[in-house]
Amino acid sequence: MQKKFTQATVKSRKEISHDRIVEVAARAIRRSGYDGTGVADIMKEAGLTHGGFYAHFASRDALLAEAGSKALADSAALASSVVASAPPGQGLQAMMQAYLSPEHLSAIETGCPLTALGSEMPRQSAEVRHAVTAHIKEMVDLIARQLPDWGQPKAHEQAMALLCALIGTTMIARAVDDSALSEALRSATLKQFCPAAG
Repeated sequence: MQKKFTQATVKSRKEISHDRIVEVAARAIRRSGYDGTGVADIMKEAGLTHGGFYAHFASRDALLAEAGSKALADSAALASSVVASAPPGQGLQAMMQAYLSPEHLSAIETGCPLTALGSEMPRQSAEVRHAVTAHIKEMVDLIARQLPDWGQPKAHEQAMALLCALIGTTMIARAVDDSALSEALRSATLKQFCPAAG
């Protein structure tokens, strides 16, 4: 009985390779964008041959969708973890501070994929956009649950506006070549939406 359980829980070599490809691709799309991410480069970085790609994915779009889902899920898990570890009533403030932290601003390859890829997403396949839409809804819900009037339409609207502010601030703060302006943008958003954090 124990042997059966162990065999069922151990990943196969193919599953391990698949997970490695997705992990590499999740970083690559944030680093280089969807169009700048090639299958050959991903397979090489994963330590696998290009020819083995189709044993794991039906198409490049299937890989991009799964990589995007992985990056989005990792981002959501991190945000949830920050909220859960915050003192009671301070989850939203903690999440905002983490999201707009200098560390997150500099972590394009491992940070929130919405900020790294937002402008590219409208031109992606329906499969990729579906994964993004699900993540955005999840993030809006996470933010709304931290608000005092959670469950009311106003909380949902406020959560949507706050998510847009966080993503937009991060994108613009990364885009400018003036570090003082980048810091001012980050600080202004924190002061506007979370005065105690500014």
